[in-house]
Amino acid sequence: MKKVETKMAPAAIGPYSQAIELGNLVFTSGQIPLNPETGVLEGAEIKEQTHRVCKNLKAVLEASGTSLEKAVKTTCFLSNMEDFAEFNEVYAEYFTENPARSCVAVKELPKGALVEVEVIAEKE
Repeated sequence: MKKVETKMAPAAIGPYSQAIELGNLVFTSGQIPLNPETGVLEGAEIKEQTHRVCKNLKAVLEASGTSLEKAVKTTCFLSNMEDFAEFNEVYAEYFTENPARSCVAVKELPKGALVEVEVIAEKE
């Protein structure tokens, strides 16, 4: 088991790692739309926040030697299911291989985020 860390994504805001490599799989922690340089929530709308989340996930996966194209499963959390269609528009730009996915509405996300996504990806 190996911890993954990169400054290109936000540092963990609790007692966890950005991702863990286990065998040929990478398990990311959930990413919310924090700007990695400022630590501040980026974007007020779901589309902006989803772009930031996907960029953060891309950075974590690349730091472990894989990519969004190698994602096999995502778990997506939305604070409002009415954002589902707009979330999907942006999500589809990044996850072009259509991994398996769960998407649920939750009561609240850290720092008031509208979206959080975690990924399991295969390593080459």
